[in-house]
Amino acid sequence: MRLPVVTCESVSPPIHQTRMNHLRITYIGGPTMLLELDGTRILTDPTFDPEGGDYPSGPVTLHKLSPPAIQMKDLPPIDYVLLSHDHHFDNLDRAGRQSLASAKLVLTTAEGAQRLGGNSFGMNPWESQDLHAPNRRLRVIATPARHGPAGLERGAVIGFVVQFGNASDHTVYISGDTVWYEGVAEVARRFPANTAILHIGAARVPEVGPFHLTMTSEEAVQAAKAFTDAVVVPAHFEGWAHFSEGKGNILGAFRAAGMESRLFWPRAGEATEVP
Repeated sequence: MRLPVVTCESVSPPIHQTRMNHLRITYIGGPTMLLELDGTRILTDPTFDPEGGDYPSGPVTLHKLSPPAIQMKDLPPIDYVLLSHDHHFDNLDRAGRQSLASAKLVLTTAEGAQRLGGNSFGMNPWESQDLHAPNRRLRVIATPARHGPAGLERGAVIGFVVQFGNASDHTVYISGDTVWYEGVAEVARRFPANTAILHIGAARVPEVGPFHLTMTSEEAVQAAKAFTDAVVVPAHFEGWAHFSEGKGNILGAFRAAGMESRLFWPRAGEATEVP
């Protein structure tokens, strides 16, 4: 089924006015970021619960350590939500789930859309959808992701490529929860992104096994090498107890590779223009 083209309505001004052709990112916490460009607002993996919560799911209990930098009620109206997967609380917590209805559309996995219903729409890797934005074309492509070692993945996950205008205008890659593997390398070959938002943190859950479920810092370096021209925005490396690598590990790995200048750290709670 093809998704109907959605036209964005006029909305109130963003937290900070976005200059034409300049992408702004507001880092909210964990995997949650607000992307603004030329009048379009996109929210990634909404997590808005306060700190201190426990999230049991089968044999695993996740622990949230940090609050969001901004509450959902304090954000401007959201056009679209890009949800890498719905079945892990660190990518969609309780308040985040409640926030989905306020968006015009939620793009997520095919399985996730079946579970969520409502305004969600499922996509498989390499499928694309053209959405109308106020001032230019907006195309979203679902990309492959592998949430752990081959054969031991933690459910279906996708990433996204977002193209504002022509592919040469501004292309953003959002990895979702994935390790570095051939699927991510193929994304880099197909879509030379200007900005790559990478879920790093090397998430580990002992009840599942000793392996990492998201990119290590070294794997993020490999991804940065593949996305040759992209500014690298680390995401989803803090705020939850199951991350085994933090900002220091990321800085160390990129510094050792002579690539520290490629990193961009948005200020929490502030709309920050990507260089």
